[in-house]
Amino acid sequence: MFARRRANWLYVPALALFAVFTVYPLVNGFILSLTNWNGYSAGRSFIGVDNYVRMLGDPIVGTALGNTFIYGIGSTVLQQIIGLALALALDRAIRGRNIARAIIYLPVLVSPVVMGTMYYLFFSYNYGGLNDVVVALGGERVAWLSDAGSAIAIIVIVNSLQFVGISMVIYLAGLQSIPTVYYEASRVDGAGAWQRFVGITVPLLQPAFATSIVLNLIGGLKLFDVIRVMTAGGPGYSTESMSTLISRFYFDNQSAGYASAVGIVLFLIIAVFTLGLNTWFNRRRLEL
Repeated sequence: MFARRRANWLYVPALALFAVFTVYPLVNGFILSLTNWNGYSAGRSFIGVDNYVRMLGDPIVGTALGNTFIYGIGSTVLQQIIGLALALALDRAIRGRNIARAIIYLPVLVSPVVMGTMYYLFFSYNYGGLNDVVVALGGERVAWLSDAGSAIAIIVIVNSLQFVGISMVIYLAGLQSIPTVYYEASRVDGAGAWQRFVGITVPLLQPAFATSIVLNLIGGLKLFDVIRVMTAGGPGYSTESMSTLISRFYFDNQSAGYASAVGIVLFLIIAVFTLGLNTWFNRRRLEL
């Protein structure tokens, strides 16, 4: 009994840190969202839900919200497809697989700012390596990052390529936890490769799917660094995300109260997606 009580007390420091670094900033941010504070002066006025009402009719927020869903969902889908394919390929006993795993995971360790800068130079109009290849093949230079459609697609691809290593590692761990006896029994029964994948691999990878999808979705929904470096939200506001919009409203427009309201909405979006996905995967796990 004493040991159990002592173990319970060990949660107190963790809860204190959670309260200081998560709960307090969240509550304080919500309070700020109800004011017209500019982020610098000492004075602030309570304006209620005016900032939230303002968001409903703000086309810039609407564009950023749509882009946020594209970044989050697009990156998540790409990372699952590529990550699972890489995990399946590198789960086999082939030469150099450990080196290949390390190379694929290496970009995860690189700062998103550095990664964004590298790809910005690659897609640059005047000096980009991609346009140099296009010109060498007889074509004309393309403004890859000046068109909203192509810029958003490039951001999704860059974010996916950087963090696909996380999905690969998660799926590799899931694949290696599946007992080989299941595959051996299915071969005896005459099941083909596709039947084994659908009937054994996919169902038993449910925990890995849940972990990878939730982590990738959270990362995509709050995407900031790559956008800021590659397009700065431009042209205009066409590639803004909710995260970059918070920075723009706070530092450029000096509208800290409005930026806080956008931040609270982004938090709620991420929370709803996370809770919804976790609930769905938990039900699926129980059914299996």
